[in-house]
Amino acid sequence: MERAAASSPPLSALGRLRHWWQRLEGVLRHVRGEGAAGRAQAQLDAQLRELLEGSRAQRGGESSARARAEQIAAIYRAADSAQRAGILNLITHEFAPDRTALDAALGAMQSAANATQLSRAEAQLRLALDAPRARFFTQFNLIPEGVKFLVDLRHDLLGLLARDPSLEVLKVELDGLLASWFDPGFLELRRISWQSPALILEKLMAYEAVHPIESWNDLRNRLDTDRRCYAFFHPRMPNEPLIFVEIALLKGTPTSVLQLLDQKAPVHDPQAADTAIFYSISNTQRGLRGISFGNLLLKRVIEDLRRDLPQLETFATLSPLPGFRKWLEQAAQGARLLASADAARLARTLGTDAREVSVAAALGRPDWASDAKLAEELREPLEKLCARYLLREKSGDQPLDPVAGFHLNNGASVHRLFWLADPSMRGMRQSYGMMVSYRYEPEEVDRNHERFLNGQIAASSRMQRLAG
Repeated sequence: MERAAASSPPLSALGRLRHWWQRLEGVLRHVRGEGAAGRAQAQLDAQLRELLEGSRAQRGGESSARARAEQIAAIYRAADSAQRAGILNLITHEFAPDRTALDAALGAMQSAANATQLSRAEAQLRLALDAPRARFFTQFNLIPEGVKFLVDLRHDLLGLLARDPSLEVLKVELDGLLASWFDPGFLELRRISWQSPALILEKLMAYEAVHPIESWNDLRNRLDTDRRCYAFFHPRMPNEPLIFVEIALLKGTPTSVLQLLDQKAPVHDPQAADTAIFYSISNTQRGLRGISFGNLLLKRVIEDLRRDLPQLETFATLSPLPGFRKWLEQAAQGARLLASADAARLARTLGTDAREVSVAAALGRPDWASDAKLAEELREPLEKLCARYLLREKSGDQPLDPVAGFHLNNGASVHRLFWLADPSMRGMRQSYGMMVSYRYEPEEVDRNHERFLNGQIAASSRMQRLAG
């Protein structure tokens, strides 16, 4: 019986499609219910089945492919998460490479007797691996919102992989396509100002991820004459910024992010500025996670600023430390973090009977930041711990702090720390209010990037001393 089952003829393409459609219907049936709603869903299921079969068979010309893509996108967008998972599984299996052609190409590779045969076999293998999935995805480039649709579909895929690893091959296929479509050569750098279209300004307000924009007045302040905002756009997503950076033009370096976000602060003359502070960088498309534009964005922006404002001398960030507090709380549970002298001073400041107290005990006081004496006692030990966190603590071969990893990989150096620079609830929750500056020195960026790839972190001498 087992031998007979193993030798059964493989399903035809149409048979496989019907088999996987039955599996999809099993997913859909329990969520759609009965009655009129169920009948409507059944009609939609049948419509999708016909559309996918037409895509696989490549029926009709470009106009037919465009119409199918529009309808498939509409059905997918209207589906719930369970239905989307079923549709993605169907696409994965039904638009796979032809197994017979793939086996023949692999056999030719293994039996190649010379370089000519090997070259021909490699070409045959490449053709066999040109999966129908890629052709299926490419048809969405024909419709106005097709590229955005695929970006959002990739976001769904990223969320489903942990539960369904079989979707990995679909992600790899889509990754290759999007990586080529979002090649830096295709991206357009635009400066965004208060005169930019309202649709773009609304997107900035929605996508700002570091310092939320509270109102239109707040946005206008961030786009004033002493500010700059740049974003990358893709030609097929002209109204969707992919990543944007907000910049303040100042004389000297600010010590608090509140100076940059204060809507009542005086407007500075950009021609008198010597420093450009990158205080917010936001990736906007969750479906493009892992496809990085940040390094190119900052290089292009620095070039643009140096051309328009040649007097600028310093290009640096004022960045959050999103993982510092979490790391510190975990580290405090299993190790002594303070030197005895620092712990003894803290005990005296807190007025306890203990000879020494931990940093956790001091930070556990809800009013520590408003207690000038206690805050000053905490400053040096916390700066040492923060420098250690940035320069020594890693996850694999990457810095434990994700923002540090981003800037260091882009060729920046860790320049200095800012004490209580972000006293907002978010800043205290992330890092006890501490912020860090990463400096971009155009002549050192490439060298720092190479060092980082070799495991070395560029940092100022003060940061290195603090880290110990």
